[in-house]
Amino acid sequence: MATSSVSLLAPPEPELPRNCTFDGGDWAILAQHWYPIALARDVGDKPLSTKLLDEPLVIYRAGAELVVARDICPHRGVPLSMGTQVEGGVTCAYHGLRFGAGGRCNHVPAHPDRDIPARLNLKSYPHVERYGLIWTCLLHDGGAPVIPDMPHWDEAEFQQIVCPTIDIFGFAGRQMEGFLDVAHFAFVHTDTFGDANNAEVPPYKPAKTEHGFEVEYRSSVGNYPIGVTDRGKPGFEWLRHFRTHLPFTATLEIHFPDAARLVIMNAASPVSARVTRLFAPIARNFDKDLPVQDVYDFNRRVFEEDKAIVEAQMPECLPLDPMMEAHIPADMSSMAYRRGLRDMGLSRFFTA
Repeated sequence: MATSSVSLLAPPEPELPRNCTFDGGDWAILAQHWYPIALARDVGDKPLSTKLLDEPLVIYRAGAELVVARDICPHRGVPLSMGTQVEGGVTCAYHGLRFGAGGRCNHVPAHPDRDIPARLNLKSYPHVERYGLIWTCLLHDGGAPVIPDMPHWDEAEFQQIVCPTIDIFGFAGRQMEGFLDVAHFAFVHTDTFGDANNAEVPPYKPAKTEHGFEVEYRSSVGNYPIGVTDRGKPGFEWLRHFRTHLPFTATLEIHFPDAARLVIMNAASPVSARVTRLFAPIARNFDKDLPVQDVYDFNRRVFEEDKAIVEAQMPECLPLDPMMEAHIPADMSSMAYRRGLRDMGLSRFFTA
């Protein structure tokens, strides 16, 4: 009886974006995860240009459907974000080709009566709207979207606030590590909520979770503008609960007295290996009558303080080799974060 052998072929290498700033292997890992790419409120009456992992994207509406697609017309390579939003989708600025639901080309003005070849369809991506953000995944496997959880967002007594984005000219891993860092408040955030006379970090230990790790510790340093007179006030203490969702998202839930809660999501979306767009939804069950603009302004000041540090760090990438930088006991979250990225199979983030 004859026998035959079957060779198992490795899956094809993903097509990397033009001028990709990531190592190819790292890009293929990162592209399997979901990231926010726009504020839902910014998707309006014209196509919206954005970028994720060096891939240019366009967001537009085709009737009631939202479409996320590669921002390149397959005809002659002009960005569709230069085009015009119309009832049936978006039209290219160069030759007027119209793209509708699912990124399918549905009208070619030069040949209105001819069949439209599939090659004229856009490369589109799945999307989910959550926490006031549009999320997508560049290498989706077809399974259920894995969007990071945000405590209390859907609870009726909580106010939902979606801060404007801020671009940071640094790597998302560096920004994320800074958000998780519990020892920098007294030195970086003295103009917002930090206390230069309260720098000690109590012992804490990260606990592994399904998508990353979490950390709880008590502190008398506020993540809220408590005012100078309240700094160092006896008995002023609250619980901070960090929940990390690898690779680049985390939430901080602060337990104030009298059951007041503040939750901040830090979603660091990697525009490239050198540019990060920070998305920051907030949920809180207090001060709900105050102007939302005050929340925007305060958090912008906090983000700007962190931005200055991240943009100055060297090396620009996040060193995953634990021997490349020195560490102190307060860095337990940082060490857990870097270990988690290594466990994902990541090696390095820049091509050079």
